[in-house]
Amino acid sequence: MIVASNIESELILLPERLKLRFPISYNGCKRGFTLIEILVAMMILAISLVVILQLFSAGLKSSGLSDNYTRAIFHAREKMEELLIPDEFNCGFLEGDFGDGFIWRAEIVCPDDAEEGEAVPPEELITIRVGVSWKEWGRRKSFEISTIKVGKLILEDT
Repeated sequence: MIVASNIESELILLPERLKLRFPISYNGCKRGFTLIEILVAMMILAISLVVILQLFSAGLKSSGLSDNYTRAIFHAREKMEELLIPDEFNCGFLEGDFGDGFIWRAEIVCPDDAEEGEAVPPEELITIRVGVSWKEWGRRKSFEISTIKVGKLILEDT
């Protein structure tokens, strides 16, 4: 048997088997962690886990946004190439849908001096703008490209 003393200086006889389960330090305190230490450690762990998950979520969101911008660029370039094929242009707006959630809108801008009834030079600098828009996370995102081409302008008589 082991003799241990408590705060009140009473002698307590402890069986030998309790010595292994509850070791007592030289000052009479039990070794181990207190409840408050465990709670603080758990809070630090929980906060760290939340931060790591938020970083992971932000990375996924950025990846999706980058993917959609890349798709919008390819769609805009495809539509621009399609609009640049003819040599004659009508001024105005064109729009359509790619079918995968992306919508396009093109504007063919007439030069300022070209009006109906006036003589039109055989070749003009024509501005073509193509915009692609899509919805992401409840917000409308868009991408626009523009170019200038030398071509014939067709003025419609009404």
